[in-house]
Amino acid sequence: MMGRQDKPEPILMDEEILKEASVEQLSQDQARRIAKEEGIHFTEILKLRLEYRSILRIDHLWEFTSLAKLELNNNLIEKIEGLDRLVNLTWLNLSFNSIEKIEGLGSLRKLELLNLTNNQISVIENMDALEKLTHFCFANNRLGQLDNVLYLRKFKNLFTINLRGNPLSKDPDYRFFLAAYFPNLTCLDYRLLDQKTKIEASIKYHYVLEEMRHKELQAQQAEEAEQGQRAEVKLHMDAFVEHLNGSYLFKSMFKDDPAAETLHCVPGVASLLKTFEHQMVELCVQLFEIGLAEHKQRETELSSFFSSQTAAVTDCQQKASQILAKFEQQHTERIAELQQFSDPNQLRVKVSHCNDEIKQLCNSLMALEVQLVSQLEDIIKKFDINISDIVDSFRETAQGIFAQCRDLEDNYHERVQEIALATLESVAKDAPEEDMTEDVKMLFTDRNAVMDAVAIGHDNHLLVINDREAQLITRVDAWKVALIKGIQDKELKRNRMCISDIHRYVDHLREQLDELM
Repeated sequence: MMGRQDKPEPILMDEEILKEASVEQLSQDQARRIAKEEGIHFTEILKLRLEYRSILRIDHLWEFTSLAKLELNNNLIEKIEGLDRLVNLTWLNLSFNSIEKIEGLGSLRKLELLNLTNNQISVIENMDALEKLTHFCFANNRLGQLDNVLYLRKFKNLFTINLRGNPLSKDPDYRFFLAAYFPNLTCLDYRLLDQKTKIEASIKYHYVLEEMRHKELQAQQAEEAEQGQRAEVKLHMDAFVEHLNGSYLFKSMFKDDPAAETLHCVPGVASLLKTFEHQMVELCVQLFEIGLAEHKQRETELSSFFSSQTAAVTDCQQKASQILAKFEQQHTERIAELQQFSDPNQLRVKVSHCNDEIKQLCNSLMALEVQLVSQLEDIIKKFDINISDIVDSFRETAQGIFAQCRDLEDNYHERVQEIALATLESVAKDAPEEDMTEDVKMLFTDRNAVMDAVAIGHDNHLLVINDREAQLITRVDAWKVALIKGIQDKELKRNRMCISDIHRYVDHLREQLDELM
Protein backbone atom coordinates (compact mmCIF):
# COMPACT_ATOMS: atom_id res chain seq x y z
CA MET A 1 0.00 0.00 0.00
CA MET A 2 2.77 2.41 0.93
CA GLY A 3 4.59 1.57 -2.33
CA ARG A 4 1.56 2.63 -4.38
CA GLN A 5 1.25 5.87 -2.42
CA ASP A 6 4.91 6.77 -2.98
CA LYS A 7 4.76 6.13 -6.74
CA PRO A 8 4.52 9.50 -8.59
CA GLU A 9 1.42 10.19 -10.65
CA PRO A 10 2.18 10.76 -14.37
CA ILE A 11 1.52 14.29 -15.59
CA LEU A 12 1.20 15.86 -19.03
CA MET A 13 3.52 18.61 -20.19
CA ASP A 14 1.23 21.63 -20.55
CA GLU A 15 1.61 25.39 -20.92
CA GLU A 16 1.48 26.03 -17.17
CA ILE A 17 4.38 23.67 -16.47
CA LEU A 18 6.37 25.27 -19.27
CA LYS A 19 5.66 28.79 -17.96
CA GLU A 20 6.78 27.80 -14.48
CA ALA A 21 9.97 26.17 -15.79
CA SER A 22 10.66 29.15 -18.06
CA VAL A 23 10.37 31.70 -15.25
CA GLU A 24 12.86 29.67 -13.20
CA GLN A 25 15.47 30.25 -15.91
CA LEU A 26 15.02 34.02 -16.05
CA SER A 27 16.85 36.76 -14.19
CA GLN A 28 15.03 38.72 -11.49
CA ASP A 29 14.51 41.70 -13.80
CA GLN A 30 13.05 39.49 -16.51
CA ALA A 31 10.81 37.72 -13.98
CA ARG A 32 9.49 41.06 -12.69
CA ARG A 33 8.72 42.17 -16.23
CA ILE A 34 6.82 38.96 -16.90
CA ALA A 35 4.90 39.27 -13.64
CA LYS A 36 3.86 42.77 -14.66
CA GLU A 37 2.92 41.86 -18.22
CA GLU A 38 1.35 38.55 -17.18
CA GLY A 39 2.99 36.86 -20.09
CA ILE A 40 6.18 35.14 -21.24
CA HIS A 41 7.78 34.83 -24.64
CA PHE A 42 8.67 31.15 -25.06
CA THR A 43 10.65 32.06 -28.19
CA GLU A 44 13.20 33.86 -26.00
CA ILE A 45 13.89 30.95 -23.62
CA LEU A 46 17.34 29.40 -24.11
CA LYS A 47 17.35 26.79 -21.34
CA LEU A 48 14.60 24.63 -19.84
CA ARG A 49 14.82 22.27 -16.85
CA LEU A 50 11.97 19.79 -16.58
CA GLU A 51 13.56 16.97 -14.63
CA TYR A 52 11.91 15.04 -11.77
CA ARG A 53 8.37 16.06 -12.74
CA SER A 54 6.85 12.66 -13.66
CA ILE A 55 6.25 13.88 -17.22
CA LEU A 56 4.70 11.17 -19.37
CA ARG A 57 4.84 12.80 -22.80
CA ILE A 58 6.91 15.54 -24.48
CA ASP A 59 4.49 18.18 -25.75
CA HIS A 60 3.75 21.92 -26.19
CA LEU A 61 7.36 22.81 -27.08
CA TRP A 62 6.65 24.24 -30.55
CA GLU A 63 7.20 27.87 -29.50
CA PHE A 64 10.65 27.24 -27.94
CA THR A 65 12.46 27.85 -31.23
CA SER A 66 15.52 29.45 -29.55
CA LEU A 67 15.94 26.73 -26.93
CA ALA A 68 19.54 25.48 -26.71
CA LYS A 69 19.45 23.24 -23.63
CA LEU A 70 16.63 20.91 -22.56
CA GLU A 71 16.72 18.77 -19.42
CA LEU A 72 14.02 16.08 -19.37
CA ASN A 73 15.80 13.48 -17.27
CA ASN A 74 14.17 11.48 -14.46
CA ASN A 75 10.64 11.45 -15.83
CA LEU A 76 8.26 8.79 -17.18
CA ILE A 77 8.74 9.53 -20.90
CA GLU A 78 8.21 6.52 -23.17
CA LYS A 79 8.68 8.09 -26.61
CA ILE A 80 10.95 10.76 -28.12
CA GLU A 81 8.57 13.16 -29.85
CA GLY A 82 7.49 16.81 -29.99
CA LEU A 83 11.00 18.16 -30.69
CA ASP A 84 10.56 19.15 -34.35
CA ARG A 85 10.63 22.92 -33.77
CA LEU A 86 13.69 22.91 -31.47
CA VAL A 87 16.10 23.57 -34.33
CA ASN A 88 18.64 25.40 -32.13
CA LEU A 89 18.94 22.68 -29.49
CA THR A 90 22.55 21.73 -28.66
CA TRP A 91 21.98 19.78 -25.41
CA LEU A 92 19.28 17.16 -24.81
CA ASN A 93 19.08 15.10 -21.64
CA LEU A 94 16.52 12.29 -21.70
CA SER A 95 18.25 10.02 -19.19
CA PHE A 96 16.35 8.00 -16.59
CA ASN A 97 13.12 7.57 -18.55
CA SER A 98 11.32 4.61 -20.13
CA ILE A 99 12.26 5.16 -23.78
CA GLU A 100 12.52 2.04 -25.95
CA LYS A 101 13.46 3.50 -29.34
CA ILE A 102 15.62 6.36 -30.68
CA GLU A 103 13.40 8.49 -32.93
CA GLY A 104 12.05 12.01 -33.40
CA LEU A 105 15.49 13.68 -33.66
CA GLY A 106 15.40 14.62 -37.36
CA SER A 107 15.24 18.40 -36.78
CA LEU A 108 18.03 18.62 -34.20
CA ARG A 109 20.90 19.31 -36.60
CA LYS A 110 22.76 21.48 -34.08
CA LEU A 111 22.66 18.90 -31.27
CA GLU A 112 26.06 18.30 -29.66
CA LEU A 113 25.16 16.31 -26.54
CA LEU A 114 22.58 13.52 -26.38
CA ASN A 115 22.06 11.75 -23.06
CA LEU A 116 19.89 8.61 -23.19
CA THR A 117 21.38 6.92 -20.13
CA ASN A 118 19.15 4.56 -18.13
CA ASN A 119 16.42 3.83 -20.65
CA GLN A 120 15.32 0.60 -22.36
CA ILE A 121 16.81 1.05 -25.84
CA SER A 122 18.31 -1.93 -27.65
CA VAL A 123 19.34 -0.37 -30.99
CA ILE A 124 21.27 2.79 -31.92
CA GLU A 125 19.40 4.23 -34.93
CA ASN A 126 17.59 7.24 -36.46
CA MET A 127 20.32 9.76 -35.61
CA ASP A 128 21.55 10.65 -39.10
CA ALA A 129 20.67 14.35 -38.72
CA LEU A 130 22.91 14.84 -35.66
CA GLU A 131 25.97 15.85 -37.69
CA LYS A 132 27.48 17.97 -34.88
CA LEU A 133 27.22 15.33 -32.14
CA THR A 134 30.23 15.35 -29.77
CA HIS A 135 28.89 13.55 -26.65
CA PHE A 136 26.76 10.39 -26.69
CA CYS A 137 25.70 9.05 -23.29
CA PHE A 138 23.99 5.67 -23.54
CA ALA A 139 24.84 3.86 -20.32
CA ASN A 140 22.52 1.24 -18.80
CA ASN A 141 20.41 0.45 -21.83
CA ARG A 142 19.90 -2.88 -23.63
CA LEU A 143 22.48 -2.66 -26.41
CA GLY A 144 23.82 -6.15 -27.04
CA GLN A 145 25.70 -6.06 -30.37
CA LEU A 146 29.11 -4.40 -30.72
CA ASP A 147 28.54 -4.01 -34.46
CA ASN A 148 25.58 -1.69 -33.80
CA VAL A 149 27.97 0.85 -32.25
CA LEU A 150 29.59 1.26 -35.68
CA TYR A 151 26.53 3.35 -36.62
CA LEU A 152 28.20 6.15 -34.63
CA ARG A 153 31.25 6.26 -36.93
CA LYS A 154 29.41 8.72 -39.18
CA PHE A 155 29.69 11.41 -36.47
CA LYS A 156 33.15 12.81 -37.15
CA ASN A 157 33.09 15.19 -34.14
CA LEU A 158 32.17 12.51 -31.60
CA PHE A 159 34.86 12.20 -28.92
CA THR A 160 32.93 11.08 -25.81
CA ILE A 161 30.91 7.85 -25.63
CA ASN A 162 29.41 6.16 -22.58
CA LEU A 163 28.03 2.65 -23.06
CA ARG A 164 28.71 1.30 -19.58
CA GLY A 165 26.03 -1.00 -18.20
CA ASN A 166 24.89 -2.29 -21.60
CA PRO A 167 25.23 -6.06 -22.26
CA LEU A 168 27.88 -5.42 -24.94
CA SER A 169 30.19 -3.74 -22.39
CA LYS A 170 30.84 -7.20 -20.90
CA ASP A 171 32.51 -8.34 -24.14
CA PRO A 172 36.26 -8.84 -23.43
CA ASP A 173 37.13 -6.92 -26.64
CA TYR A 174 34.71 -4.06 -25.86
CA ARG A 175 37.27 -1.40 -24.98
CA PHE A 176 39.70 -2.34 -27.78
CA PHE A 177 36.82 -2.47 -30.27
CA LEU A 178 35.71 1.07 -29.44
CA ALA A 179 39.27 2.40 -29.40
CA ALA A 180 40.00 0.84 -32.81
CA TYR A 181 36.84 1.89 -34.64
CA PHE A 182 36.70 5.38 -33.11
CA PRO A 183 40.26 6.76 -33.42
CA ASN A 184 39.13 10.28 -32.41
CA LEU A 185 37.58 9.03 -29.18
CA THR A 186 39.16 10.59 -26.08
CA CYS A 187 36.76 9.44 -23.37
CA LEU A 188 34.99 6.08 -23.02
CA ASP A 189 32.69 5.35 -20.10
CA TYR A 190 33.91 8.41 -18.17
CA ARG A 191 37.55 7.29 -18.50
CA LEU A 192 40.24 8.71 -20.75
CA LEU A 193 41.43 6.38 -23.51
CA ASP A 194 45.20 6.10 -23.09
CA GLN A 195 47.56 5.94 -26.05
CA LYS A 196 48.65 2.39 -25.23
CA THR A 197 45.09 1.09 -25.57
CA LYS A 198 44.65 2.91 -28.89
CA ILE A 199 47.87 1.46 -30.31
CA GLU A 200 47.01 -2.10 -29.23
CA ALA A 201 43.50 -1.71 -30.66
CA SER A 202 44.74 -0.42 -34.03
CA ILE A 203 47.12 -3.41 -34.33
CA LYS A 204 44.47 -5.95 -33.32
CA TYR A 205 41.87 -4.63 -35.79
CA HIS A 206 44.25 -3.47 -38.52
CA TYR A 207 42.99 -5.61 -41.43
CA VAL A 208 39.33 -5.27 -40.52
CA LEU A 209 39.72 -1.51 -40.25
CA GLU A 210 41.46 -1.25 -43.62
CA GLU A 211 38.61 -3.14 -45.29
CA MET A 212 36.02 -1.01 -43.52
CA ARG A 213 37.77 2.24 -44.46
CA HIS A 214 37.87 1.10 -48.08
CA LYS A 215 34.13 0.36 -48.05
CA GLU A 216 33.37 3.65 -46.31
CA LEU A 217 35.46 5.53 -48.88
CA GLN A 218 33.54 3.84 -51.70
CA ALA A 219 30.24 4.67 -50.00
CA GLN A 220 31.36 8.27 -49.48
CA GLN A 221 32.38 8.62 -53.12
CA ALA A 222 29.06 7.14 -54.25
CA GLU A 223 27.18 9.52 -51.94
CA GLU A 224 29.16 12.50 -53.22
CA ALA A 225 28.43 11.47 -56.80
CA GLU A 226 24.74 11.11 -55.97
CA GLN A 227 24.74 14.50 -54.24
CA GLY A 228 26.38 16.00 -57.31
CA GLN A 229 23.69 14.50 -59.52
CA ARG A 230 20.94 15.79 -57.22
CA ALA A 231 22.50 19.25 -57.23
CA GLU A 232 22.70 19.16 -61.02
CA VAL A 233 19.07 18.09 -61.34
CA LYS A 234 18.03 20.88 -58.95
CA LEU A 235 20.00 23.43 -60.95
CA HIS A 236 18.30 22.31 -64.16
CA MET A 237 14.90 22.44 -62.45
CA ASP A 238 15.58 25.91 -61.04
CA ALA A 239 16.57 27.02 -64.54
CA PHE A 240 13.35 25.44 -65.92
CA VAL A 241 15.34 23.47 -68.55
CA GLU A 242 15.45 19.97 -67.04
CA HIS A 243 15.77 17.16 -69.64
CA LEU A 244 16.55 19.61 -72.44
CA ASN A 245 20.28 18.80 -72.62
CA GLY A 246 19.78 15.79 -74.88
CA SER A 247 17.21 13.82 -76.88
CA TYR A 248 14.64 13.38 -74.09
CA LEU A 249 12.04 15.74 -75.64
CA PHE A 250 12.51 14.22 -79.09
CA LYS A 251 12.13 10.65 -77.83
CA SER A 252 9.07 11.55 -75.77
CA MET A 253 7.41 12.73 -79.01
CA PHE A 254 7.57 9.20 -80.46
CA LYS A 255 6.90 7.33 -77.23
CA ASP A 256 4.10 4.70 -77.17
CA ASP A 257 3.34 5.02 -80.90
CA PRO A 258 3.37 1.57 -82.62
CA ALA A 259 2.23 3.01 -85.96
CA ALA A 260 5.13 5.44 -85.94
CA GLU A 261 7.57 2.57 -85.34
CA THR A 262 6.17 0.82 -88.41
CA LEU A 263 6.38 3.98 -90.50
CA HIS A 264 10.03 4.37 -89.52
CA CYS A 265 10.74 1.10 -91.29
CA VAL A 266 9.63 2.61 -94.60
CA PRO A 267 12.66 3.22 -96.82
CA GLY A 268 13.76 6.86 -96.60
CA VAL A 269 12.05 7.61 -93.26
CA ALA A 270 14.93 6.42 -91.05
CA SER A 271 17.45 8.92 -92.49
CA LEU A 272 14.81 11.65 -92.31
CA LEU A 273 14.17 10.80 -88.66
CA LYS A 274 17.86 10.85 -87.84
CA THR A 275 18.25 14.34 -89.32
CA PHE A 276 15.13 15.49 -87.46
CA GLU A 277 16.50 14.19 -84.15
CA HIS A 278 19.87 15.86 -84.69
CA GLN A 279 18.24 19.23 -85.41
CA MET A 280 15.81 18.93 -82.46
CA VAL A 281 18.58 18.04 -80.03
CA GLU A 282 20.60 21.04 -81.23
CA LEU A 283 17.67 23.35 -80.48
CA CYS A 284 17.03 21.74 -77.09
CA VAL A 285 20.68 22.04 -76.05
CA GLN A 286 20.67 25.66 -77.21
CA LEU A 287 17.64 26.37 -74.99
CA PHE A 288 19.25 24.42 -72.14
CA GLU A 289 22.43 26.51 -72.24
CA ILE A 290 20.46 29.76 -72.52
CA GLY A 291 18.34 28.63 -69.55
CA LEU A 292 21.42 28.06 -67.38
CA ALA A 293 22.85 31.44 -68.38
CA GLU A 294 19.54 33.17 -67.64
CA HIS A 295 19.37 31.38 -64.26
CA LYS A 296 22.82 32.68 -63.41
CA GLN A 297 21.73 36.18 -64.40
CA ARG A 298 18.63 35.90 -62.18
CA GLU A 299 20.75 34.71 -59.25
CA THR A 300 23.13 37.65 -59.74
CA GLU A 301 20.20 40.06 -59.76
CA LEU A 302 18.79 38.44 -56.62
CA SER A 303 22.13 38.70 -54.85
CA SER A 304 22.40 42.37 -55.79
CA PHE A 305 18.87 43.01 -54.52
CA PHE A 306 19.46 41.33 -51.16
CA SER A 307 22.73 43.24 -50.74
CA SER A 308 20.94 46.55 -51.35
CA GLN A 309 18.10 45.56 -49.04
CA THR A 310 20.44 44.49 -46.25
CA ALA A 311 22.52 47.66 -46.59
CA ALA A 312 19.39 49.85 -46.30
CA VAL A 313 18.09 47.98 -43.24
CA THR A 314 21.51 47.96 -41.56
CA ASP A 315 21.96 51.68 -42.12
CA CYS A 316 18.53 52.36 -40.60
CA GLN A 317 19.27 50.11 -37.63
CA GLN A 318 22.57 51.90 -36.98
CA LYS A 319 20.86 55.29 -37.02
CA ALA A 320 18.13 53.99 -34.70
CA SER A 321 20.77 52.56 -32.34
CA GLN A 322 22.50 55.93 -32.17
CA ILE A 323 19.21 57.69 -31.38
CA LEU A 324 18.35 55.09 -28.73
CA ALA A 325 21.80 55.21 -27.12
CA LYS A 326 21.63 58.99 -26.78
CA PHE A 327 18.07 58.87 -25.48
CA GLU A 328 18.70 56.08 -22.96
CA GLN A 329 21.66 57.90 -21.48
CA GLN A 330 19.59 61.04 -21.01
CA HIS A 331 16.54 59.07 -19.88
CA THR A 332 18.52 57.26 -17.18
CA GLU A 333 19.69 60.61 -15.87
CA ARG A 334 16.14 61.98 -15.95
CA ILE A 335 14.77 58.96 -14.07
CA ALA A 336 17.46 59.33 -11.40
CA GLU A 337 16.55 63.01 -11.09
CA LEU A 338 12.84 62.23 -10.82
CA GLN A 339 13.46 59.82 -7.99
CA GLN A 340 14.82 62.71 -5.93
CA PHE A 341 11.63 64.81 -6.16
CA SER A 342 9.24 64.84 -3.23
CA ASP A 343 6.99 67.66 -4.42
CA PRO A 344 4.11 66.10 -6.44
CA ASN A 345 3.63 69.20 -8.58
CA GLN A 346 7.29 69.40 -9.57
CA LEU A 347 7.29 65.67 -10.23
CA ARG A 348 4.25 65.97 -12.46
CA VAL A 349 5.88 68.72 -14.52
CA LYS A 350 9.10 66.74 -14.93
CA VAL A 351 7.21 63.55 -15.85
CA SER A 352 5.30 65.53 -18.47
CA HIS A 353 8.62 66.72 -19.88
CA CYS A 354 9.89 63.12 -19.94
CA ASN A 355 6.75 62.03 -21.78
CA ASP A 356 7.43 64.74 -24.37
CA GLU A 357 10.94 63.35 -24.80
CA ILE A 358 9.52 59.84 -25.21
CA LYS A 359 7.06 61.13 -27.81
CA GLN A 360 9.92 62.80 -29.66
CA LEU A 361 11.86 59.52 -29.57
CA CYS A 362 8.84 57.67 -30.97
CA ASN A 363 8.48 60.22 -33.76
CA SER A 364 12.18 59.98 -34.62
CA LEU A 365 12.11 56.19 -34.78
CA MET A 366 8.88 56.21 -36.79
CA ALA A 367 10.36 58.75 -39.22
CA LEU A 368 13.36 56.49 -39.73
CA GLU A 369 11.06 53.54 -40.39
CA VAL A 370 8.97 55.54 -42.89
CA GLN A 371 12.17 56.55 -44.66
CA LEU A 372 13.34 52.93 -44.75
CA VAL A 373 9.97 51.70 -46.07
CA SER A 374 10.15 54.25 -48.91
CA GLN A 375 13.74 53.26 -49.69
CA LEU A 376 12.91 49.55 -49.71
CA GLU A 377 9.88 50.15 -51.91
CA ASP A 378 12.16 51.78 -54.49
CA ILE A 379 14.65 48.91 -54.24
CA ILE A 380 11.90 46.30 -54.63
CA LYS A 381 10.34 48.21 -57.55
CA LYS A 382 13.68 48.41 -59.36
CA PHE A 383 14.31 44.72 -58.70
CA ASP A 384 10.84 43.83 -60.00
CA ILE A 385 11.56 45.69 -63.24
CA ASN A 386 14.99 44.08 -63.68
CA ILE A 387 13.87 40.54 -62.91
CA SER A 388 10.81 40.98 -65.15
CA ASP A 389 13.08 42.03 -68.02
CA ILE A 390 15.23 38.93 -67.51
CA VAL A 391 12.18 36.63 -67.32
CA ASP A 392 10.54 38.26 -70.36
CA SER A 393 13.73 37.87 -72.37
CA PHE A 394 14.01 34.20 -71.44
CA ARG A 395 10.34 33.60 -72.20
CA GLU A 396 10.61 35.17 -75.67
CA THR A 397 13.80 33.23 -76.43
CA ALA A 398 12.19 29.96 -75.31
CA GLN A 399 9.06 30.61 -77.36
CA GLY A 400 11.22 31.31 -80.41
CA ILE A 401 13.13 28.03 -80.00
CA PHE A 402 9.94 26.02 -79.46
CA ALA A 403 8.54 27.65 -82.62
CA GLN A 404 11.61 26.35 -84.49
CA CYS A 405 10.93 22.88 -83.03
CA ARG A 406 7.40 23.04 -84.44
CA ASP A 407 8.79 24.10 -87.82
CA LEU A 408 11.07 21.07 -87.79
CA GLU A 409 8.11 18.84 -86.96
CA ASP A 410 6.03 20.39 -89.75
CA ASN A 411 8.84 19.81 -92.23
CA TYR A 412 9.33 16.23 -91.04
CA HIS A 413 5.58 15.62 -91.30
CA GLU A 414 5.44 16.92 -94.89
CA ARG A 415 8.36 14.74 -95.94
CA VAL A 416 6.87 11.65 -94.26
CA GLN A 417 3.55 12.36 -95.99
CA GLU A 418 5.31 12.47 -99.36
CA ILE A 419 7.11 9.19 -98.65
CA ALA A 420 3.87 7.59 -97.38
CA LEU A 421 1.94 8.58 -100.52
CA ALA A 422 4.71 7.30 -102.76
CA THR A 423 4.84 4.02 -100.82
CA LEU A 424 1.05 3.64 -101.03
CA GLU A 425 1.26 3.97 -104.81
CA SER A 426 4.09 1.44 -105.12
CA VAL A 427 2.27 -1.07 -102.90
CA ALA A 428 -0.96 -0.52 -104.84
CA LYS A 429 0.94 -1.24 -108.04
CA ASP A 430 2.39 -4.31 -106.35
CA ALA A 431 5.89 -2.87 -106.78
CA PRO A 432 7.11 -2.21 -103.21
CA GLU A 433 10.74 -1.68 -102.26
CA GLU A 434 12.65 -4.96 -101.90
CA ASP A 435 13.73 -4.25 -98.31
CA MET A 436 10.20 -3.43 -97.14
CA THR A 437 9.04 -5.63 -94.23
CA GLU A 438 5.75 -7.52 -94.17
CA ASP A 439 4.41 -5.28 -91.38
CA VAL A 440 4.99 -2.23 -93.54
CA LYS A 441 3.42 -3.89 -96.58
CA MET A 442 0.39 -4.81 -94.46
CA LEU A 443 0.01 -1.26 -93.15
CA PHE A 444 0.27 0.24 -96.62
CA THR A 445 -2.61 -1.84 -97.98
CA ASP A 446 -4.95 0.53 -96.08
CA ARG A 447 -4.57 4.12 -97.32
CA ASN A 448 -6.80 5.62 -94.59
CA ALA A 449 -4.91 3.85 -91.81
CA VAL A 450 -1.58 5.13 -93.14
CA MET A 451 -2.69 8.74 -93.51
CA ASP A 452 -4.43 8.64 -90.09
CA ALA A 453 -1.25 7.30 -88.48
CA VAL A 454 0.82 10.08 -90.10
CA ALA A 455 -1.69 12.80 -89.04
CA ILE A 456 -2.14 11.48 -85.50
CA GLY A 457 1.63 11.23 -85.09
CA HIS A 458 2.03 14.81 -86.23
CA ASP A 459 -0.63 16.04 -83.78
CA ASN A 460 0.96 14.10 -80.92
CA HIS A 461 4.42 15.45 -81.70
CA LEU A 462 3.15 19.03 -81.68
CA LEU A 463 1.26 18.36 -78.44
CA VAL A 464 4.47 17.21 -76.69
CA ILE A 465 6.34 20.32 -77.88
CA ASN A 466 3.48 22.63 -76.86
CA ASP A 467 3.15 20.99 -73.44
CA ARG A 468 6.86 21.42 -72.71
CA GLU A 469 6.73 25.04 -73.83
CA ALA A 470 3.66 25.74 -71.67
CA GLN A 471 5.31 24.02 -68.70
CA LEU A 472 8.42 26.20 -68.99
CA ILE A 473 6.51 29.47 -69.48
CA THR A 474 4.03 28.75 -66.68
CA ARG A 475 6.74 27.84 -64.19
CA VAL A 476 9.03 30.78 -64.92
CA ASP A 477 6.11 33.22 -64.67
CA ALA A 478 4.86 31.62 -61.45
CA TRP A 479 8.39 31.77 -60.02
CA LYS A 480 8.62 35.51 -60.65
CA VAL A 481 5.18 36.23 -59.17
CA ALA A 482 5.91 34.11 -56.06
CA LEU A 483 9.34 35.71 -55.65
CA ILE A 484 8.06 39.30 -55.71
CA LYS A 485 5.10 38.46 -53.49
CA GLY A 486 7.38 36.70 -51.00
CA ILE A 487 9.71 39.71 -50.86
CA GLN A 488 6.79 42.11 -50.40
CA ASP A 489 5.18 39.96 -47.71
CA LYS A 490 8.47 39.65 -45.84
CA GLU A 491 8.98 43.42 -45.96
CA LEU A 492 5.42 44.02 -44.73
CA LYS A 493 6.04 41.64 -41.82
CA ARG A 494 9.34 43.38 -41.00
CA ASN A 495 7.62 46.77 -41.03
CA ARG A 496 4.83 45.61 -38.74
CA MET A 497 7.26 44.02 -36.30
CA CYS A 498 9.39 47.17 -36.24
CA ILE A 499 6.39 49.40 -35.51
CA SER A 500 5.22 46.95 -32.85
CA ASP A 501 8.69 46.98 -31.23
CA ILE A 502 8.71 50.79 -31.17
CA HIS A 503 5.28 50.95 -29.53
CA ARG A 504 6.19 48.26 -27.03
CA TYR A 505 9.38 50.07 -26.06
CA VAL A 506 7.58 53.41 -25.73
CA ASP A 507 4.88 51.78 -23.58
CA HIS A 508 7.60 50.33 -21.36
CA LEU A 509 9.17 53.78 -20.92
CA ARG A 510 5.83 55.32 -20.04
CA GLU A 511 5.09 52.57 -17.53
CA GLN A 512 8.41 53.41 -15.85
CA LEU A 513 7.26 56.99 -15.46
CA ASP A 514 3.83 55.93 -14.17
CA GLU A 515 5.52 53.95 -11.40
CA LEU A 516 7.14 57.16 -10.14
CA MET A 517 3.84 59.02 -9.80
